[in-house]
Amino acid sequence: MVDLRALSNRNFALGCLLSFITGVGIFTTIYLTPLFLGYTRGFSAWQTGTAIFSTGVASLLGTPVYIMLAKRFDSRWLMMGGMACFAMAMWTYSFITHDWGADQFLLPQLLRGFPQVFAVAPSVNLGLGSLPPERLKYASGLFNMMRNLGGAVGIAVSAAIINDETNLHFQRIAGHLNPANAAMGRFVHATTERYAALPRGPHLADQAALETLWHLAYREASTLAFADAFRAIMLAFVLATLLVPLLRKVAPPKVAAPAAH
Repeated sequence: MVDLRALSNRNFALGCLLSFITGVGIFTTIYLTPLFLGYTRGFSAWQTGTAIFSTGVASLLGTPVYIMLAKRFDSRWLMMGGMACFAMAMWTYSFITHDWGADQFLLPQLLRGFPQVFAVAPSVNLGLGSLPPERLKYASGLFNMMRNLGGAVGIAVSAAIINDETNLHFQRIAGHLNPANAAMGRFVHATTERYAALPRGPHLADQAALETLWHLAYREASTLAFADAFRAIMLAFVLATLLVPLLRKVAPPKVAAPAAH
């Protein structure tokens, strides 16, 4: 089904790895951002769509810029810049807080959407362009599979990170919520009084205050877990940026001269 011998070509092997990492970044962020906005931020489907709309706009703007620059510069350096820009986007995502909305996501999403074509197109040209024509038929299937595989693995790993890190961060936060914490005491007291003032509230005021505190702690733990997932993607793209210079430059295909009449 696929020609594994093509992996003996350095450009193709590196291109597959870089395509895998690109898949991790593109598909996993598409999964994580709406998940955060929907479950942690409490956004509706419409609010989530408008908040992440800027990513698609940035991708559209990046395509003509890449086409223009690709005619003048080595595609390896364009790819290196794209990978570095994506890593920077993930770094800005790592400062996420529970109150992030469309305004706070704007710059990170522009940094994420604009360089996507810079990461994808050169990996195809440099990876497949170094193979002889007779191997392209099967090697291209392997190459395309790597990006999709990267997305699947990235989503699975990020989901595991969110699950494990949420529990870890929640335990750390809960460890500070004790009678010695004066701020917590004031919060619980004020919340209890607020619930006690409601009809039928006095009987459930203490329990409601503790439940409110639990939800706040879980929200912050979940937000920190999302930041950890974005940092993991950032590290993958830092590695990808460092690997790009190992690619060899590929000469453009020669066009046969038309036969004279």
